[in-house]
Amino acid sequence: TGDFGGDLKWHLKNVIIGSMRNWSKNALEWNLAANGAHDPHTDGGCSDCKGAITVVTSSSYNKNVAYYIIAHASKFVPAGSVRITSNVVANLNNVAFKTPEGKYVLIVENDNGIPLTFNIKHDGEWVATTLEAGAVGTYVWE
Repeated sequence: TGDFGGDLKWHLKNVIIGSMRNWSKNALEWNLAANGAHDPHTDGGCSDCKGAITVVTSSSYNKNVAYYIIAHASKFVPAGSVRITSNVVANLNNVAFKTPEGKYVLIVENDNGIPLTFNIKHDGEWVATTLEAGAVGTYVWE
């Protein structure tokens, strides 16, 4: 849409959280690099979807939303991580993982117009946290 914040939330909710909530082992952004006309793209597919980067010239490029969600997810959810749980409570879209290093990662998107306080439960312990309206959050613990 051209609104970075709105696009970031949409991609995180639908591509990262949505894919993993449906037991996918990967999330796919199409495509990795595109030119200013959003080419290449498949016939009949999205003709105005941006790549992770837009190649401007042979020596310059712009980073787009897909770049940031790929970077963010791969930083906190490395290869070999396993999805452990996911639910949707009060429009808090989320998915949780256990990494190969034994860390736990929770990615949450607040799809509400107000801040929401919610609980994270682990090994019988509870932690309350608040996520601002329309915000995304990543929580990591051992």
